[in-house]
Amino acid sequence: MSSYILDRGALSLVAGAVFSIFTVTAHAQDTVVKVGVAAPMSGANAAYGKDIEEGVKLAVNEANAKHPVIAGTPVKFEVVSGDDQADPRIGVQVAQQLVDSGVAFVVGHFNSGTTLPASQIYAKAGIPMLTPSATNPTITQAGLSTVYRVIATDAQNAGAAGKYAVLVTKAKRIAIIDDRTAFGQGEADEFEKAVKENGGTIVDRQFTDDKAVDFSSQLTHVKSSNADLLFCGVLDSQAAMIVKRMKQLGMKTQFVGGGGVVDADFIKLAGSASEGAMAWEYGHPLASTNSGKQFAGDFKKVYGTDMLAYAPFAYDAARLTIKAMEQANSVKPELFNAAIKSIDYEGSTGKIVFEKNGDLKNASSTLYEVKNGAWNPLATKSGG
Repeated sequence: MSSYILDRGALSLVAGAVFSIFTVTAHAQDTVVKVGVAAPMSGANAAYGKDIEEGVKLAVNEANAKHPVIAGTPVKFEVVSGDDQADPRIGVQVAQQLVDSGVAFVVGHFNSGTTLPASQIYAKAGIPMLTPSATNPTITQAGLSTVYRVIATDAQNAGAAGKYAVLVTKAKRIAIIDDRTAFGQGEADEFEKAVKENGGTIVDRQFTDDKAVDFSSQLTHVKSSNADLLFCGVLDSQAAMIVKRMKQLGMKTQFVGGGGVVDADFIKLAGSASEGAMAWEYGHPLASTNSGKQFAGDFKKVYGTDMLAYAPFAYDAARLTIKAMEQANSVKPELFNAAIKSIDYEGSTGKIVFEKNGDLKNASSTLYEVKNGAWNPLATKSGG
């Protein structure tokens, strides 16, 4: 029998090697679960894409901090982002790339026009897709079992806006401008429908596109129609340019925006012209609940800036899906997708329970007005 004598330094090396092997082995046992984010990370809508991504990352970091264990295995969530450039064609490519990378679920896309074709890719692969911002009703009308929406639809949000304009604001002559995107035109259509259903009158409807920076011709036409209220189906930057031009033209018409307008960027871009502007935004005010205030505070603390419109919805989408995995005790989409369908989740944006088609039950919308350089909530409509 041979004997070996190791000095203290050699023992330290051996112990270190054993510890290193153990550490690598322990980390190797973690199951990495990829969380897809699909949104415009470049181009005109890049700020919204970043907003969504940051909401998801906040949710993932919070989940990882709790060292989750699913099906007896430590799990680490990892965000994989794709830039769809707000382009339906590129959106389909990004969707396929996320599927090929092995994501378990996807939070996205941002635009309705991009979400519609991309949802087919995820459905074919059996991967849940939860959109935090795409509001066109047709997204959930295709009968896809993996598609969910954690935000009110155009029918709910713009529908509430149309009804309110007639019955509460008492507008007599209503005009509309939209950007011809699936989102902008979709909410404008729903607004017009609600106005007419409630006995209101549309005196003018104008069109632009989502790249336009000059709205003089449309607004001159609206002014000549003597409209007392103008609903605009555009996002924040174009909405800001519209209210600035309205002020330059001396228009007294009440501006009312749809989704994607209630944020600090609108006020910053519009300046003093923003005062008195109104807009309907999805969900209830975050400040109205403890969970909402907590999210807003955490977001500001982590990123050093205020969120835009959709970060809390993206955050809730990621958190509820992770909860569904824990309930199903599985990270396999075919198993936790069933848990998403029956989820009852109290999120930062409110209670999340899904209809059979994946839409949000009892979705809420809030009307805001700019007063003294800040958005202030006026009324919240829930249900329907």
